[in-house]
Amino acid sequence: MKDAQRPDHVSLMTLVNRLREGRFVIPDFQREFEWKPWDISELMRSIFLDYFIGSLLLWKGKKENFESLACEPIYGFQGQGVPEHIVLDGQQRLTAMYYAFMAPDVPAPSRANRFLYFIRVDRFMEEAYDEAFEYDWTRTGERTLGTDHEQYEKHKFPLAIVGRGDRAVVKWSTGYEEHWKSREAAALAAGDEKGAAIAQRHAENGRLFDKHLEGITQQFQISYIELDQELELDKVCDIFTQINSRGIRLDVFDLINALLKPRGLQLKHLWRDAAPRLDFVQTERMNVYILQVMSILRQAYCSPKYLYFMLPGQEKKVREADGSLRKEVLVRDITEFEVRWREAVEALQNTIELLRHPQEFGAIASQYLPYVSILPVFAALQVAADTLPAVRQLDAQRKSRHWYWASVFTNRYSGSVESMSARDYLDVKAWFDDDLAEPALIGEFRGRFKTLDLRRETKRGSSVYNGIFNLLVLRGARDWMAGKVPQYGDLDDHHIVPKSWGKEHGLGSAIDTILNRTPLTAATNRKVINDRLPNEYLPELIAANGEAAVRAILESHFVSPAAFDILRRDPFGPDDFDAFLAERQRTLQDAIEDLLVKERLDLAPQLRELDAQLEVVELTLRAAIAEALGDDAAGLPPHVLQKIDERLQAAAKKNAALDQSHYQTLLRRLEYADLREVQDAILSKTNWPLFQARFANKETLAKRFDQLAELRNGIRHSRTVDEVTRKEGEAALLWFKQVLRR
Repeated sequence: MKDAQRPDHVSLMTLVNRLREGRFVIPDFQREFEWKPWDISELMRSIFLDYFIGSLLLWKGKKENFESLACEPIYGFQGQGVPEHIVLDGQQRLTAMYYAFMAPDVPAPSRANRFLYFIRVDRFMEEAYDEAFEYDWTRTGERTLGTDHEQYEKHKFPLAIVGRGDRAVVKWSTGYEEHWKSREAAALAAGDEKGAAIAQRHAENGRLFDKHLEGITQQFQISYIELDQELELDKVCDIFTQINSRGIRLDVFDLINALLKPRGLQLKHLWRDAAPRLDFVQTERMNVYILQVMSILRQAYCSPKYLYFMLPGQEKKVREADGSLRKEVLVRDITEFEVRWREAVEALQNTIELLRHPQEFGAIASQYLPYVSILPVFAALQVAADTLPAVRQLDAQRKSRHWYWASVFTNRYSGSVESMSARDYLDVKAWFDDDLAEPALIGEFRGRFKTLDLRRETKRGSSVYNGIFNLLVLRGARDWMAGKVPQYGDLDDHHIVPKSWGKEHGLGSAIDTILNRTPLTAATNRKVINDRLPNEYLPELIAANGEAAVRAILESHFVSPAAFDILRRDPFGPDDFDAFLAERQRTLQDAIEDLLVKERLDLAPQLRELDAQLEVVELTLRAAIAEALGDDAAGLPPHVLQKIDERLQAAAKKNAALDQSHYQTLLRRLEYADLREVQDAILSKTNWPLFQARFANKETLAKRFDQLAELRNGIRHSRTVDEVTRKEGEAALLWFKQVLRR
């Protein structure tokens, strides 16, 4: 009898060589490579820390099997491969290794740009592992990883070196050590003892890192099971199905509980008391989330390794700036552990109440939470905001909300989250302290929300689907029968155009898109819609309540007047359904921009309208400047041009999706000018003659800018807008509108 499977293992470098040769192919039934850049980085971390990364399931291939399963090369592979194995389990890991080690000139999945991966040698050797693994993006077509000298200076070992083979690895690590030996000699010659000591430490790091690289590339073993090529296809598919239908969750909570028990603390008892307070969220990981909140607040990290440092009396090594090590105890004793546990439970409970509130975040039921994995970092940020001085808390809460919605609509917490939670916590806290330290995610959100394809959001539970549902609740979607905001415990997302109609017309899952769903009570769904088309039930509502009232109610569900008219078409066919979806997509994208990107969700309706008018005036002023200067940026005052360029460069560094070529025109570049810089561009001595005919008087114009700026800053920075500021701002708005119409 032929062996059905052969357990074996392979070294990392051997596996990398086989990846380079194109020996692995992916069957058509496997999902696409979908790991995010940070998921790839996490795998690299596991490999270079010598962690087990799971086993691969491979099927020894032959021509008939390659063809019958429509096999394709690994994502990014561009050469002429020699297929040998069909990957049944482990596709994401193998593809991530190929992408990091080979650095193919292709964008990362769901990204516009190519990503490169590095190990920071200095941080790695300091055991600061959460900071040692980095990735960066380049535009597609750029192949540079920098010169060796630049890499040595920045301590950045490109993982693409591994893809070039053993000799390349040895050459790089030897070069790194020699570079810093040379720097040490130069420092000694110049009498710089401190610089020589630092260079000596880096050289020694290079020697030790070289040994570590050799050990990992040659001795790190990846286990795999190889199925015989003569095994029948149906058996192979059955094995694949069985492997993907079972799994055992290894829970760090149980490990921490076991370590605490000998110290006299029963963690499971603490969890038993806390669980009822947090049971709104349906997840088995809430007990781990409590530990993560404790860890984030104490040390800004929450990966399993760092949770161990929350054990009472556990010493943690901390490296000082001079390279020396000291030991720190984060939690002194059992009493302090219990205090921090209770604080974390309270933080999570308060955060859950905030998220489920219909006027705060709109996740009225557990199934409408966009993520549960975001809870630890969001709870920690709430604590950080609440501990700030009272006058700064309003702005911090505004920023944490902006970060939350940006995370939801960029699918940020759909993959590996521990290291991302730590980065986000530190980034947002820095933003609390400095407006200029805006996290890159915020710019990414502004750039990507328009590309959301809401038609594809057909399954409740995805972050975007639930985010849209939350937005509908926050909008105050009114009951179609009573016309009032309903009790939210009775709400569910129901179809506007019935599911049965979609089935009749062969629309499949398209009928289930969030664009065709809205929060309705069961009674409204049963008594009003009742499995009928809108062109049947809307006329009945109009006859009973009047068209204006019905239109107003549906507009609270982001059904625009144009979408309302489409729904009333008779006959109503698949083309009309497509037109309705397109119009509602536009309306919802406008709502995301207006309420979330421009942060008008928390404004009172009157201030929300004023903010929109302010935006129109600013845009018109920028257009007037671009026209008057002939679209030549050289006409701007030097300090204004410098500020614009600095902000544009900073935005490009933070946001991989930003296309700087888009900002060649003056009008586009003025998007990075604030209101006072727009004022300076008009009132400068050189430019004023170009605008004098329109604005007439410099002093009057400056006064109107002052009034406009006071109103704008009050709204944009969450300050109280008193009646005088609002009235003067409204007067300035009216004045600018009249002048700019000339």
